[in-house]
Amino acid sequence: MLGELVHEARRRASELRPREAELASSARSAGAAASFVSALRRTDVAVICEIKRRSPSKGVIAENLDVSSRAREYATGGAAALSVLTEPTRFGGSLTDLETARREVGLPIVRKDFIVDPLQLLETRTLGASAVLLIARALPPTRLLELARLAADLGLDALVEVRDERELAVALESGAPVVGVNTRNLETLAIDPATAELLIPMIPRDRVAVFESGISTRADVERAAACGADAVLVGSSISAAADASRAVSQLAGVPARPRGSRA
Repeated sequence: MLGELVHEARRRASELRPREAELASSARSAGAAASFVSALRRTDVAVICEIKRRSPSKGVIAENLDVSSRAREYATGGAAALSVLTEPTRFGGSLTDLETARREVGLPIVRKDFIVDPLQLLETRTLGASAVLLIARALPPTRLLELARLAADLGLDALVEVRDERELAVALESGAPVVGVNTRNLETLAIDPATAELLIPMIPRDRVAVFESGISTRADVERAAACGADAVLVGSSISAAADASRAVSQLAGVPARPRGSRA
């Protein structure tokens, strides 16, 4: 599954090549976006709310989701930031979804996609996103370092997603300000919260630690807080919620706890 998604991402990135000069100019002249990192540094566990229509693991989640109203509902419910899927083939996302969410709310937005090429970072900055997801398992270490550094140069906060200690070491070397631990294995699609409980305490205090996947109840957020997560990324459960504002408010406000490895 991961290989297929990366292959498709490379194809989409190649289509940006004729627009490279235009994207570079637009990215460099784009106005400052709200700080993703600052939004996640708080005394309670920050809730990053995702706009997601479908996924490989769950199939259709909310095919006809209205991005405008959903973004406003998330903000009303207490979201610290938004995550917007832009991957079209398996997640039903689009660049238009990101642009729509950005117009509706002032919250920082992280573009969630399979980023494999610098051109996608230029595109992301042009769209007005505050941050970008980089998946360590989808990238050779040298490319991850290159993309993380370019993101910083463009004014994008990088959220580097990891699943083991080797990937965590590369994420820390990259200087990315936000490190996410995905409890879902993107190859098997299985969820194992123990992955985050092992790795999050290893993330230094100067980085923001995000617990990703498997969050649907307040007890799940409390479990994330117990291992030292600064934030949780919540996708399917709130994208499918009939009352998104209420669903988010039930997750928000859990006190954050110090990480064991914090200096």
